Amino acid sequence: MSEKAVRSMKNDANEILRVEHVKKYFYGNKKLFQKERSVVKAVNDVSFDIKEGETFGIVGESGCGKSTLGRTVIQLLKPTEGKVIYKGMDLAALPAEEMRKLRMEIQIIFQDPYASLNPRMTVRELIQAPLDVFSNASAEEKLSKVKEIMAKVGLREEYLGKYPHEFSGGQRQRIVIARALILDPQFIFCDEPVSALDVSVRAQVLNLMKDLQKEFNLTYMFISHDLSVVRFLCDRIAVMYLGRIVELADKEELYNNAKHPYTEALMSAIPVPDVDVKRIPVLLEGDIPSPYNPPSGCLFHTRCRYATERCKTEVPQMMEVCPGHQVACHLFAENGGGKV
Repeated sequence: MSEKAVRSMKNDANEILRVEHVKKYFYGNKKLFQKERSVVKAVNDVSFDIKEGETFGIVGESGCGKSTLGRTVIQLLKPTEGKVIYKGMDLAALPAEEMRKLRMEIQIIFQDPYASLNPRMTVRELIQAPLDVFSNASAEEKLSKVKEIMAKVGLREEYLGKYPHEFSGGQRQRIVIARALILDPQFIFCDEPVSALDVSVRAQVLNLMKDLQKEFNLTYMFISHDLSVVRFLCDRIAVMYLGRIVELADKEELYNNAKHPYTEALMSAIPVPDVDVKRIPVLLEGDIPSPYNPPSGCLFHTRCRYATERCKTEVPQMMEVCPGHQVACHLFAENGGGKV
């Protein structure tokens, strides 16, 4: 058996989720004299897997489809095509009642903690709400569980009767995290959970998430546009552009050996906290194309300094250029993954 096949078998052994050729399209209304309805291919043929206990990051510019992908994975949105396999079950094909039961295992931390909390509910009611839906425990048992999880996320018991507007942004996000953890989930989708927080608070929340992951053996799917945050928290990272993944690798491999021209540009924009280090930024020409009318061929060719005629007509497919490092770019030949 080849080394690659053995590695694949080992990877499958602890795989918790697999995404296979997922697409999510949004259709507009057909206008007068228009032959077909307009369509936005928010997620277009995306595949990857997530291992149990890891943090899988997805980065990209605003509008690239990363949040839509995450919401499709956890079935807040139904995929147009493709499969989302969670522990051997295709979530998109599950009956509504079966999917409802799985909600206990699959939770979400939203981007804006204030918008995701009902202002008319107290902290106790907010955190206890999932238990009220899924648990038959007594009121005393539920309250005990709420107090326990509040202590885990750094919230004092005296906050039980207070309302969201009485807290800071970081405290609200701790409430959201507590609510996500109250049902003892295994997989949590984190939709830019620290982007709405002050910089001084972000580190506290990120460290909290790391500690909780170790304690509860959580698996995170982490969406962000902050490359420094992703490097700190994630194990593997996928880079998205206009609905497609263009590169996927372990974080150190990606940050030290970026292959795709788009990833190179992203990495060059990371600030370096050293005045003596001079980094030449890779400037991308033009704006990100409209998702209503994306370019043909490679979606990035209109902004790529290496673009060739092939890039304008042929869509590049993901290929492994070195163990665990995949890239979708015509610059790399299939024999060894070197640049053409």
